[in-house]
Amino acid sequence: ETNTLPFHPFENQQGDILRMEKEHHVLKEQLREAEEKFEQLQSRSLEEIGALEELLKKSIEETEVSQNELDWFHQDSETQMKKWQQEKKENRENLKALKGTAKKHSDTNERYLKTIDDKEKQYNACLNTFLETSNKFANEKGKLEELIKKSEGDSQECEKRAVKAEVSVLQTWKEMEIWKLKGTITKAEGNLKMLKALSSSASAAPVLKSQIDSWEIFISNVKKQLEKVEAEYEEKIELVKNGARNCLSKVEIVDLPCP
Repeated sequence: ETNTLPFHPFENQQGDILRMEKEHHVLKEQLREAEEKFEQLQSRSLEEIGALEELLKKSIEETEVSQNELDWFHQDSETQMKKWQQEKKENRENLKALKGTAKKHSDTNERYLKTIDDKEKQYNACLNTFLETSNKFANEKGKLEELIKKSEGDSQECEKRAVKAEVSVLQTWKEMEIWKLKGTITKAEGNLKMLKALSSSASAAPVLKSQIDSWEIFISNVKKQLEKVEAEYEEKIELVKNGARNCLSKVEIVDLPCP
């Protein structure tokens, strides 16, 4: 009558109802904090996934030579991504179920007081599941970082070998074209020497002068083409060494007709 006696059947001793309400408020606050932590961890996981996707894309574009390894790596990443998305969906559904349960218990305080122990066990189980999932994400991230590091090393080695091979091919082409042009010059100079020897005769000089001029012009043009071919091949070789692509093509040679 003076509010000092236990309120049966809800209290065994005075203050039980107030104490239960305080416990209920504390549990709600703990649940809210756990939800916030989960959302923060979920956001960081999404950012890390985005960063890994960007690194994967860059690695695929830069390592054309090791395409087989990259295809395998891409397939493995897609599998891991689907697995993460499935786990994320399950965690989101679990969190949604917990939120619905919390709201229902807020509306029905009496029922919540009777089942609070069971719900606390469910919460702890979900929290343990979440912690296990987070640890799993961390382990998978470490594995992916190791794979990316290995792929980058293999890519750099393949690029070095490709550059060396392209330089070797261009050098071979250059030497072959120079050898051909020098051979042409040697033959032309031999013909010119013979014509000049024949032109020493006064009677033959007027007849052979036009031919001598033609051969001299021909030799001059071939030498210019020799310099041009050598310069263009050297330019292509330097471009390849500096990382340029699509340079593996022969220098165009003009077919100069002999006089």
